[in-house]
Amino acid sequence: MKTFQLSEKLLKKIADLIQAKKNSPLKKLVKDIHFADMAEIINELNLDEGVYLIKLFDSEKTSEILTELDDDVREKILKRLSVKEIAVEIEELDSDDAADILGELSDQRKEEVILEISDDSLADDLKELLSYEENSAGGLMAKELVKANENWTVTKCLKEIKQQGEYVTRVHSIYVVDDKEKLIGRLSLKDLITSPSKKLIKDIYIPKVDSVNVFEDGEEVAKIMSKYDLEAIPVINNKKQLLGRITIDDIVDLIKEEAEEDYLLAAGVQGDVEADDSIIELTKARLPWLFLGLIGGLGSVFILEGFEEVMSHPSYKALFFFTPLIAAMAGNVGVQSSAIIVQGLANDVVKGSLINRLLKELGLSLINGLILSLLTIVFGLATNLPIELSITISLSMLCVIVVAALIGTSIPIILDKRGIDPAIATGPFITTSNDIFGIFLFFYIAKIILGF
Repeated sequence: MKTFQLSEKLLKKIADLIQAKKNSPLKKLVKDIHFADMAEIINELNLDEGVYLIKLFDSEKTSEILTELDDDVREKILKRLSVKEIAVEIEELDSDDAADILGELSDQRKEEVILEISDDSLADDLKELLSYEENSAGGLMAKELVKANENWTVTKCLKEIKQQGEYVTRVHSIYVVDDKEKLIGRLSLKDLITSPSKKLIKDIYIPKVDSVNVFEDGEEVAKIMSKYDLEAIPVINNKKQLLGRITIDDIVDLIKEEAEEDYLLAAGVQGDVEADDSIIELTKARLPWLFLGLIGGLGSVFILEGFEEVMSHPSYKALFFFTPLIAAMAGNVGVQSSAIIVQGLANDVVKGSLINRLLKELGLSLINGLILSLLTIVFGLATNLPIELSITISLSMLCVIVVAALIGTSIPIILDKRGIDPAIATGPFITTSNDIFGIFLFFYIAKIILGF
């Protein structure tokens, strides 16, 4: 399959046809373009042109396009559509995608759209899905699935699942329930089509089936599906009744969103922001972390003031030229350690006690620190730096690397144990804290060795 390449030529041609209101050639031009690629096109058009395209095509095509649009573009387009138009679009979508779009509307408009939906069953499903937390299993699941009652015969089961399958985009599994809708197993398609027509489902189903509770956190669902290589997983309530299913595409979207959020946090940006957001929104996202950096910088100033007598000593002035080196090493080591831990926590591979993890990091940081310290001494000798200064700088670097590694390792683990997203420990927080500790250790060790 060849990847779609959006060109300025195609965009201009589409825009010109929209401007001229030449609907027939416009439909012909984009007829075979995939809905995800159509979303990419609309993202690049202006709002009026995007709305024109959405209204031009039937909802079977445009409903899928809406799900692929950038969030801010979709929000603007939805504001330009009537309640009835949104309802028609939603009726073409799977319940999970429909609920996602509804969730972006105001409470009043949300209720108005639900009232416009002609399918009462879909309306009830959407109300249920909207009642769950966004990134919980309930918020991720779709109501569409294929299930069989344990008391059905093979003949009845084939008839029933044929009808159910009309409303399911892709059938990953056939789930088996009892008369109280309790999930009790799954059904192999091979066993179903090879069994005698009068055989009961209870005699051929597989009792083992993985499932998640409706209130389970989405990240935990992702870990389960990744660990067991599941394309879909059923969702149950506290009574073990089957409510819906989560498919791999929903989990991929969740993982992408979480990765983007963690990346922004690691870079010191708070909240869900994008490059084309307003100056006010970007300022709100960045300023808190920049304020933290300011506090850390002022802390470093006060520490340096405490060693101001070194400035007037001709033999020790060279120490100040190495201050950026010490601060940089502290920050880099701390971010490295914390990034590995945050990644391990996200993938659920950080096991065991904090003490064991710190001992491992201590050994690693000692090896790295010793190598870098020796290189620093070699550098000092090559540049005719006094040997006592070279030893001071190298020993300080060793201590700073060890401390920075321990801080970078322990803080994410402690935050995770307290239920706080460990991603907030990376970036500015770790860098700032290690800069302060690094500078303090550097001059304190220098004071002990050099005796100023």
